[in-house]
Amino acid sequence: MKKLIYLLAIVFIFSACSESFLETAPDDALSPSTFWKSKKDLDLALTGCYSGFEDGGTLMYRDCGSDNGYNNFPWEGWTAVGNGNLSPADPGASYYGFGTINRCNEFLLNADNATTVPEGDRAIYKAQARFIRAYKYYSLTTNYGDVPLITENFATPEDAKVPRDSQEVIRKFIEDELTAVIAILPASYSGAEYGKATKGAAQALLMRYYLYFKDYPKALATANSISGYSLNPTFTGLFDPANEQNSEIILSVQQTADLSAIDFTPFLPNGIGGWSSVVPTQSLVDAFEMANGKTIQEAESAGEYDPANPFVNRDPRLRATVVYPGQVFGDKIYRSVEVGSNDYYNKADNASKTGYNFKKYTSFMELDSGAPYWNMGSDIFIFRYAEVLLTIAEAKIELAQIDAALYTALNTVRLRAGMPAVDQAKYADQSSLRKLLRNERRVEFAMEGLRRDDIIRWNIATDVLNGNLMGAKRGTVLATTQPNGDYNVSMTLPANLIESRSFVAPKNNLLPIPQNAIDKNPKLSPNNQGY
Repeated sequence: MKKLIYLLAIVFIFSACSESFLETAPDDALSPSTFWKSKKDLDLALTGCYSGFEDGGTLMYRDCGSDNGYNNFPWEGWTAVGNGNLSPADPGASYYGFGTINRCNEFLLNADNATTVPEGDRAIYKAQARFIRAYKYYSLTTNYGDVPLITENFATPEDAKVPRDSQEVIRKFIEDELTAVIAILPASYSGAEYGKATKGAAQALLMRYYLYFKDYPKALATANSISGYSLNPTFTGLFDPANEQNSEIILSVQQTADLSAIDFTPFLPNGIGGWSSVVPTQSLVDAFEMANGKTIQEAESAGEYDPANPFVNRDPRLRATVVYPGQVFGDKIYRSVEVGSNDYYNKADNASKTGYNFKKYTSFMELDSGAPYWNMGSDIFIFRYAEVLLTIAEAKIELAQIDAALYTALNTVRLRAGMPAVDQAKYADQSSLRKLLRNERRVEFAMEGLRRDDIIRWNIATDVLNGNLMGAKRGTVLATTQPNGDYNVSMTLPANLIESRSFVAPKNNLLPIPQNAIDKNPKLSPNNQGY
């Protein structure tokens, strides 16, 4: 039901909608004399707002702008974001657009014309549009800094030629809007309306906003105010398409097969028909601890880690997140390190250049290797409760509140994943806990679109996004197996060089305003620093 409405809105109302000639002026307004009369009208128009507010594939691609991932095909836009070769003329994957904001403005202008809908219900409709608009402005300001604040649509092209507002103005708008709608939005909806913005979604966005801008007291208070959610019992089960509406999910991008499907072809290995567009880095693989909680460096010093057979006794989230050499995936042994394999880095354009593929969200291939991966109905998560718990932990660390609540938040996430509780003797001060927390966020949320923002707000992007990006060491998949069914490997041959990456701060902390937007509206100049 909910997903059919999504399609109807996209096809029936906003199919002709596009970013306008000035990037800020709408060209798809609906006539108040013929629309905006009934609940059905509000449902269709609001669904048009939802249809453009987030994209599941973009969330997964976004990790390629960090040290977690690599985008194999430059024309998809994320290679340049990852290696820093951006310019206004070639801005890479762009978030710069106001189409969804325009639709929300149109909705908010006209929703109260539907007087047959009770006022309280109209307030909830409007609160959802305000949430979507705030979400888009959060994305705009974290990626571009100063942007035009458009709360009412323009009447003429000349009116739409407006300058950028300061990030301080945008931030105040986001905070004020979210604070207001939290008091209006319901905690949940009926099953047919699952996927709409709730009070919890607005709280989660406000929490993320505070964390990004380092307002740790408010981030902690907001995270602690979120209730009604709990972790899914298992990490692997969290990403089972049959379990997409589990208790951990606060908000997700809604997908359904045949109607508004997601195509996982870009994420799957060449050997089973995928494109390997988005692949994990060796750095990400190395970030997963051993199953006993030691880092791989600590384990190697203790004789407990073999770099030639590196996937033995690792954090279970590694196997749930990454397809690595020797793993059985899609009824085939993944042999990316072997010359001649269809997944060897130079065997085909669609072979992973890092020697790894992402597995998160595609574990359905283990249950049914013949699943139509190009036409899946798997929802992609925007906010989940694990982020709330790790926000509590991070805020407490930054506020130097080293207490039981901090360890409980960390341990709840780790224990669910099958990892041991935090060693409180080893991780007892702010510095060691900060390092642990940052790594925990990295491995928990890999491929969920959070890593780039994290490394920028932590001011470590220059440390982790400069230098050569190397693939996995090459070698052989052996005939012996591990207890989990994976085959042992011998990876001793040199790794391949993929690309050289550069991140210069503060330039690369923001993306460039696309030149075509500035050409349409010269008042957007000057561009962000360094572009």
